Amino acid sequence: MINDTWIRLGVFISVLVIMMLWEYLRPNRLSPVSTGKRWFSNFFLVLLGSLVARLMVPTGLAAMAIYAQNDQIGLWNQISVSLWVSVPVSVLLFDCLIYWQHRLFHRVPMFWRIHRVHHADPHLDASTGLRFHPIEIALSLIVKIAAVLLLGAPVLAILIFEVLLNATSIFNHSNIKLPTKLDKLLKIFIVTQAMHRIHHSQVVHETDSNFGFNLSIWDRLFGSYIEDAANGDEGIKLGLKEYASPQTNTNLKALLLMPFRQKPNQ
Repeated sequence: MINDTWIRLGVFISVLVIMMLWEYLRPNRLSPVSTGKRWFSNFFLVLLGSLVARLMVPTGLAAMAIYAQNDQIGLWNQISVSLWVSVPVSVLLFDCLIYWQHRLFHRVPMFWRIHRVHHADPHLDASTGLRFHPIEIALSLIVKIAAVLLLGAPVLAILIFEVLLNATSIFNHSNIKLPTKLDKLLKIFIVTQAMHRIHHSQVVHETDSNFGFNLSIWDRLFGSYIEDAANGDEGIKLGLKEYASPQTNTNLKALLLMPFRQKPNQ
């Protein structure tokens, strides 16, 4: 079997390149700040987050799933079910878990201080889908490890989930606009760019909506779905009002220190 790291990396790079080319050829919006500076900070955060994840779990989540299987830990290892059941159900449950984790990071002030690094981006493109503070990466990884062990998730489910999570995050943050009819059709099932742009609105009740990363069903099911922004898609102001300056929303040092500062000018 091909090493899961190479599968995830291959899909990650492929989706990133495709979406960045699409953005370049058919951009939805022009960036209000320097693209080079944004990209440097956003991609450096990706590298730091990857380093943190590698230090925490050197062999990856798949190895945790193998450990759970070998030691008969978790739900699926206690009952006899086919992979045709355990794999898709596990992927669905993990997607739901990420939805609720996302809502929690908006609801709890301590977690919001970390997550606002992602929301402070004044522009949305493929790089925004990867822009998370290393502390958030660490906390998210702890949640995933606990879920893998409690569920006893199959290795294949972990691989599918991680590939989907990375790919859909890049996809729905991308600076593109799908044809209206296609967007309406797709967001019945998955999170589209138009749906997720609402989540990055400066309007608070819009920011606290559309939390899904992959499937749109969770927002509909748990009452956090907004179909259209109050000012329409073109009228959405992106980012956070309190982080309007490039010195606070694109500067790498400021982004790394953001969770530890009460206000932007501190």
